[in-house]
Amino acid sequence: MTKVVVQDGNVDLAIKKFKTKFARSGVPSEIKKRKNYLKPSVVRRNKKEEGIKNSRKRNRD
Repeated sequence: MTKVVVQDGNVDLAIKKFKTKFARSGVPSEIKKRKNYLKPSVVRRNKKEEGIKNSRKRNRD
């Protein structure tokens, strides 16, 4: 559970801190992953394609 303490009544700053902590915790990406089921073969294929793409980016220079 992500918690943020409000200091000096500054709610806007607390909301901003909460949003950054929430995003860093990985919950939004986990929600996106679990929204639709992907077969294990599709997950492997996507990882392989992403790895190929990243290696091409690294070798471009």
